[in-house]
Amino acid sequence: MRERIIRAVAGAFVLASIALAVWVNLNWLFFTAFVGLNLLQSSFTKFCPLEYILGKSGVK
Repeated sequence: MRERIIRAVAGAFVLASIALAVWVNLNWLFFTAFVGLNLLQSSFTKFCPLEYILGKSGVK
């Protein structure tokens, strides 16, 4: 269940930041890059901050 939540949140963040970049300010693309870099580093280190938070909050 945690993996599905993580993927959903990451996808929502990317889509929201792209929409904000189009309609508000292009600097929102830095948030998209942050999400992408976090996903990339978590594939190497096996550490994801959201997974840690979900684990502490009791999500299986």
